[in-house]
Amino acid sequence: MGNNEKRVDVAIIGGGHAGCEAALACARLGFSAVMFAISPVAMMPCNPNIGGSSKGHLVREIDALGGEMGRNIDKTFIQSRMLNRGKGPAVYSLRAQADKRRYAAEMRRVLESADNLRICENEIVDILTDGGAVAGVVTETGAVYNCRAAIVCAGTYLNARCLCGDTVTETGPDGQRGSLKLSGILRGLGLPLMRFKTGTPARISRLGMDFSKMVEQPGDGDIVPFSFDNQPEDLTREQISCWLTYTTAETHEIISRNIHRSPMYSGLIEGAPTRYCPSIEDKIVRFADKDRHQVFIEPEGEDTDEMYIAGMSTSLPEDAQEAMYRSVPGLEDARIIRHGYAIEYDCLDATCLNLSLECKTVPGLFFAGQINGSSGYEEAAAQGLIAGINAALKLQGREPLIIDRSEGYIGVLIDDLVTKGTKEPYRMMTSRAEYRLLLRQDNADLRLRGKGYAAGLIDEKRYARLIEKQEQTEREIKRAEKTVIAPSEIAASVLTERGSSDITTGATLAELIRRPELDYAALAGLDPARPDLSADVAEQVNIQIKYAGYIKRQISQVEQFRRMEGKLLPEDIDYSSVPGLRIEGRQKLTEIRPRSIGHASRITGVSPADVAMVAAYYERRK
Repeated sequence: MGNNEKRVDVAIIGGGHAGCEAALACARLGFSAVMFAISPVAMMPCNPNIGGSSKGHLVREIDALGGEMGRNIDKTFIQSRMLNRGKGPAVYSLRAQADKRRYAAEMRRVLESADNLRICENEIVDILTDGGAVAGVVTETGAVYNCRAAIVCAGTYLNARCLCGDTVTETGPDGQRGSLKLSGILRGLGLPLMRFKTGTPARISRLGMDFSKMVEQPGDGDIVPFSFDNQPEDLTREQISCWLTYTTAETHEIISRNIHRSPMYSGLIEGAPTRYCPSIEDKIVRFADKDRHQVFIEPEGEDTDEMYIAGMSTSLPEDAQEAMYRSVPGLEDARIIRHGYAIEYDCLDATCLNLSLECKTVPGLFFAGQINGSSGYEEAAAQGLIAGINAALKLQGREPLIIDRSEGYIGVLIDDLVTKGTKEPYRMMTSRAEYRLLLRQDNADLRLRGKGYAAGLIDEKRYARLIEKQEQTEREIKRAEKTVIAPSEIAASVLTERGSSDITTGATLAELIRRPELDYAALAGLDPARPDLSADVAEQVNIQIKYAGYIKRQISQVEQFRRMEGKLLPEDIDYSSVPGLRIEGRQKLTEIRPRSIGHASRITGVSPADVAMVAAYYERRK
């Protein structure tokens, strides 16, 4: 080994949300790891919030598996809200506004205090291979880190450029330096890259804002932690309000008048934009029938006046931005701290990866986060955690951790990216999950903590708490099914108060809970023998009883899904020898190399007839 050569088990390229989870997973599983970063660790270049619709599910699952994001936001949130409370528990989603600087600082503190892990602020300019497998990485300053696995978590930094009007700067997000050489290295390894685009709105000073023209959005009084290891009473703190306002006809007129100056419409931008988080210019064009759009004014931290203007991402020139923002009620005297911009970057076509997030053609090389075509901090962190776990399991000689679509939103996310690919930045949504009644955020620990324990990231104490929760829930459900509530004046009073019909004969506690207007908590007065249960156990009892019929039906669907997933295809299958396949189907199957018949059925371009041919071939081979 030369003077400028070092040895490490795993090299993590990138210090964003994917890189942080990947690095911590490898280090906590006992492997020496170096995380290379060219920007502040755990930076939030867009909205400083964690969670939200479907994304809250991902954060809960990350925590269940032993990741860090949930713990970190619990320490650093300045507002917490549970979204979609008016709907069913399948789509409840926790969302927290973060103190942007404290979130990053706290995550860095955790990384720096982790055994086996070091941070190196240097750019990686080459990836070394030996016999086709990863052998090391090379820094910009010439240092060689020999490694057995590498995880690329480059985010939006590959060949990045930021655009504001006709001004183009070759930088990453927030003016950070981009990664200019890694794209070429990946192409040299034969990996397919795409060009994507995203963007961010202006940051405006709280000073000069007129909140009397806006609608206040305070945080919830009852705080729900993201981490299953935290208790609500431990998270009590003063919260900071967000605010709601709207665009106006004047706003839309200013945008329309300047639309030709937007890089999106002038031809400057080449990359595919995100469909589900469009710029305000895109909203005005695509939704021309709407006379206004929501604008959320959200604080970036306790010790700053910077406010994030959610819903008004833009890359218009500065003068047009200033006129546009000042046309919004409450922002007439807006003091812009930093103007909005669009950012273009290279990313990977993730169909070249296995479900473990390891590259099919370069063993030991893993990819996670926005480089895989996804968007969002939560999607990135989830992939980073899985890639980190699987890199460690590979070095241990163990099978990878694969979460399937019936087990978690993480499984849906990775399966969509790897199996179907994406032509635009991918965003997680509850509608993407076929079994969302089973994949609720409240039961993420029951679904996945055992997997985290098996992988080695969940210790005995945390696992014991899970087992206790499971046992308490099961005991109380059985008791509720057997406990009979007799007709009485007290029963009539409780039921009438809740708008429920009285009982003339005995009814079990479970039968009453299943009434739409009742729940487990409402019937406490009729249930003197009720044990003292924690809030999360009581929640499980209520949901599992109330939705028992729907849950049973979905479990049946999952069993069918798993039968198809259990029909594993040989790794060496030659699809050119499978009779009856269409040309496109044969090409796609050869490219993706699905693990099972079920996996094959989800590949874009593979028809049901193709799947039937593969299934018949499978039966003959078996």
